[in-house]
Amino acid sequence: MALKSRYHTGLFAYLAMDTMTENDYLTAWGLYAFAALGCLLVWFRLTRWIWRWLREPLRLLMAVLLLSPTIVDPVKEQFAPAVAITALDLLLKVGNNAWRAVSDLLMYAMIAFGLYLVFVLIRWPIERAAKARREQKAAAAAAVAAEPEDDEPYGRPPAPVSGMRVEPRL
Repeated sequence: MALKSRYHTGLFAYLAMDTMTENDYLTAWGLYAFAALGCLLVWFRLTRWIWRWLREPLRLLMAVLLLSPTIVDPVKEQFAPAVAITALDLLLKVGNNAWRAVSDLLMYAMIAFGLYLVFVLIRWPIERAAKARREQKAAAAAAVAAEPEDDEPYGRPPAPVSGMRVEPRL
């Protein structure tokens, strides 16, 4: 017979409990947020070479997938990541939260893409005006560079230098 410690039964009783304390819940969310931000950073690095108008929506989609919560237990008001709930419900065929999680994902995606569209519609004319100003400035610089340099600012030839005193011109 193996000797058991006096903490043996308490340890397994604690591990077998089905409830999370508030501290466990916040710790799990903190760890998930840290991991999700790490995944988002990797996604930003993977998509940095893509054309800008494709890169930004892909980054937004990944942020929505990683950062959108869905309610798991309405009575306790506990939330979980919607993509994790969807994946676990579909793969393990447990629970009925998959449709709720998918609808939450779609709702958050529609809100995020709507705000992104407003941001793009505000940013687009500003960028076009800035591009026109840059082109105008480059054309002016090219025109200045194309002109011959004039040593005399007023178009008069310099006064002849002799050893004598030069009177100023009026």
